[in-house]
Amino acid sequence: MSAHYEAVRVRISGRVQGVGFRMWTRDEALRLGLTGWVRNEADGSVAALIAGPDTAISTMIERFGRGPAGALVSDVETEASPLETMPTGFRITG
Repeated sequence: MSAHYEAVRVRISGRVQGVGFRMWTRDEALRLGLTGWVRNEADGSVAALIAGPDTAISTMIERFGRGPAGALVSDVETEASPLETMPTGFRITG
């Protein structure tokens, strides 16, 4: 049985900037075989696009709820994102 692939946009709020959240996200995403990007937002949140097997995406969303050491996550919002092509690799874009 093959995995179902999808993409999700995520916004993580709380104390998520200045704690290594973007590097942690990249490392966790790569461990799970996900592709996409992560960046800091002007409002203090972190935004990400994660793409890959639905089971890995679910695991990553759960991990976003905890974040790295030093983070204090107050909210994780998700929204399905249509994909015309799968992103390659995982980048920190801002």
